[in-house]
Amino acid sequence: MNYFSSDFRLGILGGGQLGKMLLSDTRKFDIATLILDPSEEAPAQYGAFEFIQGDLMDFDTVYQFGKKTDLLTIEIENVNLDALEKLEEEGHKVYPSPKTLRLIQHKGKQKDFYNQNQIPTAPYQRFESIDELKKQAAGTGFTFPFIWKAAQFGYDGNGVKVVRSLSDLDALPNTPCIAEEMIPFKNELAVIVARSASGEIRTYPVVEMEFHPEANQVEYVICPARIEKNVADKARSIALKVSEKFNHVGLLAVEMFQTKDDEILVNEVAPRPHNSGHYSIEASYTSQFEQHIRAILDLPLGNTDSKVAGIMVNLVGAEGYSGQVHYENMEHILKIDGVTPHIYGKRETRPFRKMGHVTIVNPDMNEARKIAQQVKETIQVISK
Repeated sequence: MNYFSSDFRLGILGGGQLGKMLLSDTRKFDIATLILDPSEEAPAQYGAFEFIQGDLMDFDTVYQFGKKTDLLTIEIENVNLDALEKLEEEGHKVYPSPKTLRLIQHKGKQKDFYNQNQIPTAPYQRFESIDELKKQAAGTGFTFPFIWKAAQFGYDGNGVKVVRSLSDLDALPNTPCIAEEMIPFKNELAVIVARSASGEIRTYPVVEMEFHPEANQVEYVICPARIEKNVADKARSIALKVSEKFNHVGLLAVEMFQTKDDEILVNEVAPRPHNSGHYSIEASYTSQFEQHIRAILDLPLGNTDSKVAGIMVNLVGAEGYSGQVHYENMEHILKIDGVTPHIYGKRETRPFRKMGHVTIVNPDMNEARKIAQQVKETIQVISK
């Protein structure tokens, strides 16, 4: 199959920042790429061969979009899987497969899958509603605090809450959910696994994630993680097992906890390019976005090693600001060596909304971390 400068059509469901960054590589290779997204302001619309505005959860919209393409992939999990299954049955290539997405899209099923496949994960219970959870939590033997997660449609810290008392449950939506034991951990880690359609597989180095204490969003991603080699090896080994069991094609970001006893527990996965891999655009031989394209097209996978230490800083909307976005002090961070901003193209900011990221590369990890702090404290995402 000739993908380059040809009539081949790649379809991407979702036109957010991940779609926009995927387009950097499809444009590099001159692969005609179609985007479907519900927003008329989707960041990926400007770089696409064709942009179609439509509902990702609507069967007919997704099905008809898929019919216009030769291969379909995603940049968001919340898509109509019945349409993808019908396309697959009709011979269309869909990566990752709807079967894999069904397991991942529902966090309760995802957790059950880990238990069924002897993949270490935090203890949890599934509930069909918040009322059912309240009833159980009001009884004996239920331990506070715990982590509440909506079973579906959570993103960027939405759909995840720390529950410290029974009254905290009153503010939560009455939807299927899980209650997960709160794990005292040393580090939150992630490993991105790339797997091609013919089964070639590679892992990226383990990264360490520093989270914002209130927003439950990643503030910094640090590669390589500042952990012992035996812990890193264990994390990569578990990530490979997760990939093998899900039998996915493309990228799989495996988020993990490193416990106080250096055990590795899988938190959750994302079957697509992921925030924890953004550092790779500047720091790796092959960025996660190029790797995803290589994997789904069954091209040879690229080198996943880092050329240099990399740290990614998320740019999120500052508290107290909503409206037309303004990036304050951009010129100051552009003066610093090894600093590359990526602006996602969202015109409207609001508190904690992901608006962009900045990569810092440096031969010295400690120096990179200092510069990352400086960047974080300098640039402000505010409104005019």
